[in-house]
Amino acid sequence: MVAVQTSPNLSPSAEWICCLDKRPSERSGEDVDIILTRLREVKAFQRFPPPLLMQICSCAFYECLEKGITLFRQGDIGTSWYAVLSGSLDVKVSETANHQDAVTICTLGIGTAFGESILDNTPRHATIVSRETSELLRIEQREFKTLWEKYRQSLAGLLAPPYGAMESGSNNDRLTDKDNMNSDAANKGHKIPSEKLQRAGKVLRNAILSRAPHMIRDRKYHLKTYRQCCVGTELVDWLVMQSACVLTRSHAVGMWQSLLEEGVLNHVDQELGFQDKYFFIVSLTMKMKKRHCPIGPDALLRMILRKSPGQRTGDDLEIIYDELLHIKALAHLSNTVKRELASVVIFESHAKAGTVLFNQGEEGTSWYIIQKGSVNVVIYGKGVVCTLHEGDDFGKLALVTDSPRAASIVLREDNCHFLRVDKEDFNRILRDVEANTVRLKEHEQAVLVLEKSPRASTLGSIKYTVISGTPEKILEHFLETMRMDIHHSEPDPALDDFVLMHCVFMANSQLCPLLMAQYPSASAHCERLEFAVNAKRKVLILTLRWANVHSYLLQEEPTAISFLEELFGSVSNDSRVLRALKDLAADLEKVVKIHSEEAKATKKKTLIRQFSNGEERLQKKQPIRNQDDILLKVYCSDQTYTTIRITVAATGREVVSAVADKIGTTEELLLVHLNSAGEKQILKPNDVSVFSTLSINGRLFASPREQLNSLAALPDQEGPTAGSMSTFELMSSKDLAYQMTMFDWELFSCVHEHELLYHTFGRQSFRRTTANLDLFLRRFNQVQLWVVTEVCLCGQLSKRVQLLKKFIKIAAHCREFKNLNSFFAIIMGMSNPAVSRLSQTWEKLPTKFKKFYAEFESMMDPSRNHRSYRLTVTKLEPPIIPFMPLLLKDMTFTHEGNRTYIDNMVNFEKMRIIANTIRQVRHCRSQPFNPDICQPNKNQAEVRGYVRKLCVIDNQRALTQLSYRLEPRRT
Repeated sequence: MVAVQTSPNLSPSAEWICCLDKRPSERSGEDVDIILTRLREVKAFQRFPPPLLMQICSCAFYECLEKGITLFRQGDIGTSWYAVLSGSLDVKVSETANHQDAVTICTLGIGTAFGESILDNTPRHATIVSRETSELLRIEQREFKTLWEKYRQSLAGLLAPPYGAMESGSNNDRLTDKDNMNSDAANKGHKIPSEKLQRAGKVLRNAILSRAPHMIRDRKYHLKTYRQCCVGTELVDWLVMQSACVLTRSHAVGMWQSLLEEGVLNHVDQELGFQDKYFFIVSLTMKMKKRHCPIGPDALLRMILRKSPGQRTGDDLEIIYDELLHIKALAHLSNTVKRELASVVIFESHAKAGTVLFNQGEEGTSWYIIQKGSVNVVIYGKGVVCTLHEGDDFGKLALVTDSPRAASIVLREDNCHFLRVDKEDFNRILRDVEANTVRLKEHEQAVLVLEKSPRASTLGSIKYTVISGTPEKILEHFLETMRMDIHHSEPDPALDDFVLMHCVFMANSQLCPLLMAQYPSASAHCERLEFAVNAKRKVLILTLRWANVHSYLLQEEPTAISFLEELFGSVSNDSRVLRALKDLAADLEKVVKIHSEEAKATKKKTLIRQFSNGEERLQKKQPIRNQDDILLKVYCSDQTYTTIRITVAATGREVVSAVADKIGTTEELLLVHLNSAGEKQILKPNDVSVFSTLSINGRLFASPREQLNSLAALPDQEGPTAGSMSTFELMSSKDLAYQMTMFDWELFSCVHEHELLYHTFGRQSFRRTTANLDLFLRRFNQVQLWVVTEVCLCGQLSKRVQLLKKFIKIAAHCREFKNLNSFFAIIMGMSNPAVSRLSQTWEKLPTKFKKFYAEFESMMDPSRNHRSYRLTVTKLEPPIIPFMPLLLKDMTFTHEGNRTYIDNMVNFEKMRIIANTIRQVRHCRSQPFNPDICQPNKNQAEVRGYVRKLCVIDNQRALTQLSYRLEPRRT
């Protein structure tokens, strides 16, 4: 619980607040009358019988919460019941013990109540945070129980769904996107609405007919005319306007989704998920016909899981395996085990909350993973000890120890789905894993864990893969098992994983001495000569692979250059008598020469200017490096600025120090990122390359703490006030896409593979910049906002329609050039709420272009882990410019779902998965970009200049306001 303050300034009259602040025993009859007058102003209380209202006036207290105050947290034991008199509060639920993971599931408005968990002393099922300054009426537990016994029906009226249900712990009515896809409609051929939702549908339809009849009319969709339909955007707009309780568009979408799943709404193409989009056309009809629904990705998965293991095809097993990769309960298992599980896992579902899956004391027969829903873990004498949610597992202990069930498992909600592994399969897989696992120990401590690979080596011998180990032992293993029959320039996935990922657990300063120690220095005896030569060749091959992968990064490390020169000296001497080393000695000489010369050249620092004023122009094709210098504008609270020259990898502390020296102040300054909306983010002193993380129109400020509140956005941060359509409408769509692709390829080529690692694991720990990657990601955001900005600044309806056509054409050409980064940026820009809500504009768009857009948008479908996009990429040949945010999401998921160290050993299985993702980037750049794919026109320089300097508005609130000026809400 948190302390809250009383504020008499929130109400027109402070008198009633003063009355509520008195102890109940001290309140006079006049005090009660004053409180009663105020409560009757709240519509929800007007339904209460007078005796109940009088008792509330006698025992209730007043509380005022400022914006952002946490009233109580999920898991707290409650002491009071609350009703909202003014303002609003967010209801947040976390499925983990970490409150930072909580997500907002709904918002409580005036007249709603919460906190009834005090009736049975159960922990709070949600966290309540004030969304704005809010006034609450509070009744303590003892008094509320007394009122509940007498006036249960009246008080329960305030706790009607969706709000009361949230607080009481039932989340049956809460729908996520995954729930939508998993609905019974996807699994059955028809759906009959429940009586309550059927009645709700009738009420809504009558309300629309009486208040907004224009919304229900004939619509054209994919060359067909559908009679008496509505579109998703208008339905959401209307519901948000009609109800004070529906405060967000996502809340409205969830309500329409419930009606869609129940068959009250019917999409013209039988889609299962409601969308806040103009192209989402539904009929709002009370004729409850049976309907056939296409099989969605999750329904397909369930269909496969219902097959017996012997009937599953290779494609079936790949689909199951892909699902298992993204289940947190299995994150610690190796990919080999997950593939084994894919062949035996079974789907099981139960319809009703309260169903007992198994009882405490029973024999364990299966291991379960929750795919959808939640369960309570119940122990005799203790009751519910915890709740397990989607992605959690249970039932393993009884199988491992062969003991009775330690607890009972009871369904917490309706319609729960599970993945089940039966005892026989569980034990077999565990036995196989144990039998195929080798643990090497030193001084009774495990130093290397290997797993037998199902694939034999080319020589027919048993091959082992590294699961975990100490850095030194992992290095020794790869040197011992290195293949000598392939050239060091050819791929060797196992060795490449180590070379790419070693910086996470073994810095170059540690690796170089170890490699040097592995190179036999003394002259070997004749019987050991062959062994020594092989050992030397292995060290040289690994070094050449390492130098090739790290490329220019080595030039920034004197230790690495010294190691290469020392090793080359040893190899030069040995190659005079050992002819087997001559070819590798020549290759190493080239590497040493290149890196030594470039290391000397890079001592002359390059000066970068493109970040100095926030513009996204990259004037040079060479990558940005740690030792480069940059001219950086840093603003003061009076909006004057100073320009400093610092290194690219400078920390926030070093930037502040340089600014203080330049302006001659001894005050303690904070480094602040101020975006165009005026939002402030205080940067940490150890943040690296702070300039590269600025938003597109963001600026850096250095300010004393007491002046933070006075910081305001600069006028030029607001972005353009007029669109540039008059400039680029004369340019060919293909030329625009071509120049965008050229620029994107230039940026993409500058991104070093290791920047992906620094981004995932945190660049502070490496003290390395990710400026090239940041530039590439900002370009994606810039193109996306360019689309929204141009549409929202176009005041003429016919011109906006032309704009949409232009952007769809550009997107089509980007896809043709395999520039998926800009392709997705354009489509996501058109999906932005500020654009998608412009129903009059979309309605005028020709059918052909609507069809193209719908096809492009389907590639963005996030279901089945973006399966649509991934299948598209697998069909393309390089060069490809990939959708980088998704690759980073994959790496982050792997990093956060798997520990880097297990039992003080490096989790190399994790390194391997991340390396596979980075290898996708390598594949995309494995062929050079062909500049001749498009014949340039005369205005090539003009087009090139335009796409490299896009001016945008990056304030979503401002874009939304512009959108409503173009097409106000229909009333």
